[in-house]
Amino acid sequence: MEKRPLEEKSLQLERLVFFSDAVVAIAITLLALDIRIERTESGHLRFADIWNQWRTLTAFLLSFFNIANFWKTNHMFFVYIKKIDERLLWICTLWLLFIVLLPFSTSLVSNYFFDAPAICVYSSNVLLIAFFQNWIWDYASDRNLVDREKLHAPLDSRIRLFCNLDMLNGLVGVGISFISPVVAFVLLFTKIPTIVIAGIWVRHKYNIRRKGKRDPV
Repeated sequence: MEKRPLEEKSLQLERLVFFSDAVVAIAITLLALDIRIERTESGHLRFADIWNQWRTLTAFLLSFFNIANFWKTNHMFFVYIKKIDERLLWICTLWLLFIVLLPFSTSLVSNYFFDAPAICVYSSNVLLIAFFQNWIWDYASDRNLVDREKLHAPLDSRIRLFCNLDMLNGLVGVGISFISPVVAFVLLFTKIPTIVIAGIWVRHKYNIRRKGKRDPV
């Protein structure tokens, strides 16, 4: 009788993970539906006809890797998350909501690549995905829903840092979209702000460890 609640919690966790994986897979599949070439007037396909779809292909690649990266992070979360409650379930549901909306945002970029509203909506979508993903981890870690035997403090700090950097990347995209939509798109694609700050943080931690070895107490 004592094992039943634990079994139910385990089943809820497995269902959440499977459901999340299925929704992410559907979202990635929907991205590809926007890639199409209308029948040409001549009835023959030219390389120029394919090249003319560069906006659609570029937006698809950005969104594909964005969703894949968010899914990878979410997958990593549930290596350590061992319990769920009602609130965590709803936070994960809201995260999936904005994952599913990304194909729509991608279609805006495909059709209006150089327009600020399209890039702003896309960046906002990415920001909200990152926000709820960050909330998933913060909530699970703070409410002790994670396996503390596997999760050590430095790893917890790194996960929180990179979740915050994902939010920063989306926020930078939103801000820059009003100045230069193309630059905002490039920053979202390359994640330059995230890479720079992460490099500074890693260097800072390295210097602290190096100083500690040189000056033992």
